[in-house]
Order: sequence, then structure tokens, then C-alpha cells
Amino acid sequence: MAVKSGSAPCLALKGLCKTFGGLSAIQQLSLNVLPGDRKGIIGPNGAGKTTLFNLITGLLPPSSGRIELFGKEVSRWASHRRAGLGMARTFQITNLFPKLTVLDNVLLAVQGLRSLKLSMWRFQSSYSALQEKAQDLLERTGYWERRHMEVRHLSHGDQRQIEIVMALGSDPKLLLLDEPVAGLSVAESKQVGAFLNRLDPGLTILMIEHDMDVAFSVVNTIAVLHAGTLVEEGTCDQIRKSERVRELYLGSG
Repeated sequence: MAVKSGSAPCLALKGLCKTFGGLSAIQQLSLNVLPGDRKGIIGPNGAGKTTLFNLITGLLPPSSGRIELFGKEVSRWASHRRAGLGMARTFQITNLFPKLTVLDNVLLAVQGLRSLKLSMWRFQSSYSALQEKAQDLLERTGYWERRHMEVRHLSHGDQRQIEIVMALGSDPKLLLLDEPVAGLSVAESKQVGAFLNRLDPGLTILMIEHDMDVAFSVVNTIAVLHAGTLVEEGTCDQIRKSERVRELYLGSG
């Protein structure tokens, strides 16, 4: 999706820092994510990528700096308040209920940000809006025919995709993906990449990924982290051609 010139960022990081004792994990990092962006974050292990996601989502407090989400400063907000503004996240390790069906997993996700999650005196099946939302998500992503299958019987690649479907259950405007193809085979990685490319082009995505083939196939801009510092940012083509990035991360050959 083309981003309109002058669009206000849906996520703005300003001079963000995070220290653990004497270790600086994130150093003076500033980054904007505009509506409709598909932005990747790359860098070696220890570059600070997951720490950055934990700061953005509220799992860690920043040591200094500012985080703005949809125009509001959320630097000290709890995770659930940030999610309520329209942000969702997946993790490196799949977070599913393995003995529940695909449909039940998605229903729980759809219910998560709605007030009726606190209602204990009615069966979930009595809420038609939940059922319709879950069915719509599963139909659009090609999993409706397998809705009654327990997720433990799905392939690892399918489980990854169901986790993304669950993240979509809250109707996010910004989706953070933390290594969505981690641990997958080449074939499964391509499958997940194709799945991501079928998502609504209006959905803004910020993605950490080590698999460069998948990253370049999904995102349109890339931010490169090294030792907690943003060292380069540009289009996929610019990052491919960057000698600095080649030396640091992609090899010199």
C-alpha cells in the first residue's frame, strides 16, 4: 500500500534507550512507522530486536526516550492499554492452546479485547458477533474447513499462521511480527510469506525476521539494527545494495 506523503506515524520512537545494569540494549533509537508501511527489522542475534519489540508493546519500560502510538504517548502504558489502541503482536515461540480447536483458539482471541470477556454466565456460542468474526477470519485466511481440528495436529507452519489469525482477531491497525518463520522449513517459510502477502494491504506491519528471502518478499522498507543502534534504513533495494549492511549482516560475498 502506498503511504500518503505527510501521513502521521502510527508508531513513533524518539530517542529510545534501554539499559540492563551496565548493558545498553537500545541506544538513542528513533524510528517512524507510517500507516500502510510494511517495515522489516533485521540484525544479528544480540542486536536488540526483540528488546525493541518488548519496549514497543509495554513488556519492558524504556530507560529513557518516548514511544508514541497513534499520536498518544504510551511510554509508560501497560500492554493491554496499547493493544486497546489497535496494536497486536506475535512472538517467536508459538502461543496457542494445543488441545483446543482452531475455531476455539480464534474465538478466544476475538473475545480478548471485548468487554464480554468478563461475562461468565452465558455460553460463548450465544454471542453471534464472536462467531461471525471468527468465521470471517478463518474463511479469509483459508482455515474454515479445518476449524474443528485441534491445533496440536496442525503443521508448525500452519500453527504459525493460526497465531497470526489470532492476532488479527482484535482488529489491529498495527501488527508486530517477531520472527514469524522461526524454526520453519523452507517450504513452510514460503507458505507463511505468501500468507502475509494476502493480508489486508491497509494493515501496517512491523516485522523482525532473520530469513532475508521472506523479509524482502513481505516488507517494503527495512531498518537495520546493530548493538542496539539503528545503523541504516531504506527500501529493500537500498538495503540489498548497501555495502555497510553487506559487511555487517549479509556477508561480503
